[in-house]
Amino acid sequence: MIRVLQIVTYMGRGGLETMIMNYYRNIDRNKVQFDFLVHRQEEADYDKEILSLGGHIYRMPMLNPFSKSYFNALDFFFKTHMYDIVHSHLDCMSAYPLKIAKKNGVKIRIAHSHNKSQDKNLKYPIKLYSKRLIPKYATHLFSCGKEAGDWMFNGKPYTILNNAIDAMIYRYNPKIQNEIRNSLDINHSDFVVGHVGRFNPQKNHGFIIDVFNEIYKKNNKAKLILVGTGNGQQEIINKVNNLGLTDNVLFLGNRSDVNRVLQAMDVFLFPSLYEGLPLSIIEAQAAGLPCVISDNVPPECIKTDRVFHYSLEKPLDFWANKIIEAAQIEKKDTYDEIVASGFDIKNNANKLQNFYTSFCYGE
Repeated sequence: MIRVLQIVTYMGRGGLETMIMNYYRNIDRNKVQFDFLVHRQEEADYDKEILSLGGHIYRMPMLNPFSKSYFNALDFFFKTHMYDIVHSHLDCMSAYPLKIAKKNGVKIRIAHSHNKSQDKNLKYPIKLYSKRLIPKYATHLFSCGKEAGDWMFNGKPYTILNNAIDAMIYRYNPKIQNEIRNSLDINHSDFVVGHVGRFNPQKNHGFIIDVFNEIYKKNNKAKLILVGTGNGQQEIINKVNNLGLTDNVLFLGNRSDVNRVLQAMDVFLFPSLYEGLPLSIIEAQAAGLPCVISDNVPPECIKTDRVFHYSLEKPLDFWANKIIEAAQIEKKDTYDEIVASGFDIKNNANKLQNFYTSFCYGE
């Protein structure tokens, strides 16, 4: 059996972490096992499941490219844990663990791009510098999509690994829709807009609230479901309260049943500032939902005829009207479309498993 080291920030319920878990659940774990090198000390959402599937979790200090103690900890780890394959999901910062893995003789070193940009904060110049180092230390480059790969790897060849899902568990089901609405105290006649994503600048939650405020002015039976957590959540809660929308916006936090929660929505709103290839959009389409997204989201994520993308420069009222229009599209079973698009997990997991095993078994 091969043990592959997945290098992440932490295994919370974000898009890339959920993608890794989708693959982990569906590979043949008698042939390939995942271990995780994380950069947080606290327990994360998927940790217990990882342990139950036979994985190990190793904890590093927070990644700091200027910290000698961080690199010493990495060096000690790779000297005391032997891996033939490491797979890093740290975007621009993947260069640093891959550098130490190379130093310690790890044969296969994968850098995986999950975004086509980064937040424009104080760390942005460091990230731009760091991403240029990746080809020096990686043996293989993976990306969730074309735009993310082109941005991260600057013309170097890369392999696209789809952000695949178990399409069957997202399949549209009116019975589940009624069950979830009842559990959330949402009436059958309410108009429900939904979003799934971490509360960080990339996901543009402030814009979501502003658009929903316009929707509410047109329909006071409108409800907004927000799934996720993050550092920016309290700011958004305050904004909701200040607009008088407290009773109409549901903050559900992290959920282990996103596949069921999606069933309660009438339309999915996703106005991100940038994305790689968002898992949430694939999931929403698999649930049969019409989706209204920003044109910053790569068009490769559009796998059904029910996704509509618009510029964030358009007025809030424009967005509100387009969301209301999209909700007139009847939800339907899109399972066959998702499978045909190549985003069901079964075949994708086999491809990744074959990639890993080819280096160790010669398959």
